[in-house]
Amino acid sequence: MSVLAAIAVLAVLILVHELGHFIAARSQGIHVNRFSLGFGPILWKYQGPETEYAVRAFPLGGFVGFPDDDPDSTIPPNDPNLLRNRPILDRAIVISAGVIANLIFAYLLLVTQVGTVGVQKFVPEPGVLVPVVATDVSSVAAKAGIQPGDVILAIEGKRLEAVPGTLEYVKQTIATHPNQPLELQLQRGDRTLDLTITPERSPEGQGRIGVQLNPNGKLETRRAANILQAFNLGANEFQKIVVLTGQGFVQLISNFSQTANQVAGPVKIVEFGANIAQSNPANLLQFAALISINLAIINILPLPALDGGQLAFLFVEGLRGKPLPTHIQDGVMQTGLMLLLGLGIFLIVRDTANLPWVQKFFQ
Repeated sequence: MSVLAAIAVLAVLILVHELGHFIAARSQGIHVNRFSLGFGPILWKYQGPETEYAVRAFPLGGFVGFPDDDPDSTIPPNDPNLLRNRPILDRAIVISAGVIANLIFAYLLLVTQVGTVGVQKFVPEPGVLVPVVATDVSSVAAKAGIQPGDVILAIEGKRLEAVPGTLEYVKQTIATHPNQPLELQLQRGDRTLDLTITPERSPEGQGRIGVQLNPNGKLETRRAANILQAFNLGANEFQKIVVLTGQGFVQLISNFSQTANQVAGPVKIVEFGANIAQSNPANLLQFAALISINLAIINILPLPALDGGQLAFLFVEGLRGKPLPTHIQDGVMQTGLMLLLGLGIFLIVRDTANLPWVQKFFQ
């Protein structure tokens, strides 16, 4: 059931995206002949007065079709309500409406989240948490007596306050003191312990003690007291997710060789969503908002076969005063589509192979 819930979330977000295109076109009187959720064989369809509505077998995308290039269309090529015959601004509104719909929907999801179940916020506390200690015989931390769950309160007599940069300070202090004793003050439950630890020198020449270090603090759930506060808190959460997502994409592009393995396909997204649905279904709203924002940012990128790629063609058309030749646009879009399909297939195969039950099956 948790997997079905995650798939349903993706399907809803795709539906919202395509509805954005559809509503933007129909509200301007632009002809639309197909509205499809999913790709592949048709499972269900309904023929309206002008538009065919369909649900297809693979709910990993969708599309809104226009009769502009449909050879079976009975609409005259010079009809002013064909998408290609509309001014650039009208077409830009239709193309960008899917992204706008995903962003608006994400905001409304976050407003609903903070207004009903609330959102979890990390409240920092003094010290640095040690969640994991290496257990091998050469572990400096284990030999010194550090245990998982300990909190480092002070290092070399300096108290570690609940301020930004504390975690980095501890890591840097350890890294710059190879083979030099460091005085630590730890909190373990209700007790305070003092001990000395000597970081070993790594092959890179830096000190290490064999632990994982995390910020110390606790999660608090905050729920809006009224509808106005819900919209305000929802806006704050929305801004935070957009900024973090944007920074993630910048890091991915600028440091692709080291971050490429973090790119997730639909299988990984469904697995992540299923885990959330199983552990805390209330957080599915925040998960859906996160994925909706990611879909919006991905689609606005100026890449062929994406909304951003079509907007780039419109920008060039605005500069030239006429569109690029059809064969150039078709060639670029088809090449981009093949590359995206190839990437999608690769991510699906990779993420499927990394699923725990798949790895266990082949062991």
